[in-house]
Amino acid sequence: MQVAIEFNSVTKSYPLYHHIGSGIKELIFNPKRALSLLSGRSYLAIEDISFEVEKGQSVALIGRNGAGKSTSLGLVAGVIKPTKGNVVTRGRVASMLELGGGFHPELTGRENIRLNATLLGLRRKQLNERIDKIIEFSELGEFIDEPIRVYSSGMLAKLGFSVITQVDPDILIIDEVLAVGDYAFQKKCIDTINQFKAKGVTILFVSHNLSDIEKICDRVIWIENHRLKASGKAEEILEQYRSSM
Repeated sequence: MQVAIEFNSVTKSYPLYHHIGSGIKELIFNPKRALSLLSGRSYLAIEDISFEVEKGQSVALIGRNGAGKSTSLGLVAGVIKPTKGNVVTRGRVASMLELGGGFHPELTGRENIRLNATLLGLRRKQLNERIDKIIEFSELGEFIDEPIRVYSSGMLAKLGFSVITQVDPDILIIDEVLAVGDYAFQKKCIDTINQFKAKGVTILFVSHNLSDIEKICDRVIWIENHRLKASGKAEEILEQYRSSM
């Protein structure tokens, strides 16, 4: 099988900066101390993680809050770079990593569809052909022509996911999108994800709702304390995860 996503000994850390209370005066008269406060500490998001996702697999990343799941998705999406190791993806990646990501609050829903779809790689002709389907899927009605700063979190989720339905990704990344919105829309999203799955799209999914993972994913990768704890068939890893909670 062709490998769609590779993590090779990947570590990601972020620098932590202290506040210099005396400001520029401290920097001038005690430069060594000031510089030491500005460097040397870091937050380790993930450490030495390696795994592969085969083309067409549906894989969930699970773990407690702060374990490193969203960081891992960001690395696959290419919005952040690893501190050590390397991440390899093969094919077009479409991602929904946060509510409102890629949207402008002062633009209308319709205008943001055009913006977000362009960022996800749709050409103008394709977008013109598909925009009515996107709007219909969003269920936003007259709000589609209102600025999205007035949208609720559920409305933002509907807008973002509606664009995803009309792109043609090889790899689809979804982070906690199904945590908002009403039951009917969540079910429609799961049905759409399963349609992508049937087309052979590789899916990387993060959710704290284990029942959603069971409906969508064949395999689970468990990240604990920023490191890879386990990887395998969904039912086996989810059983271990439930037992540990």
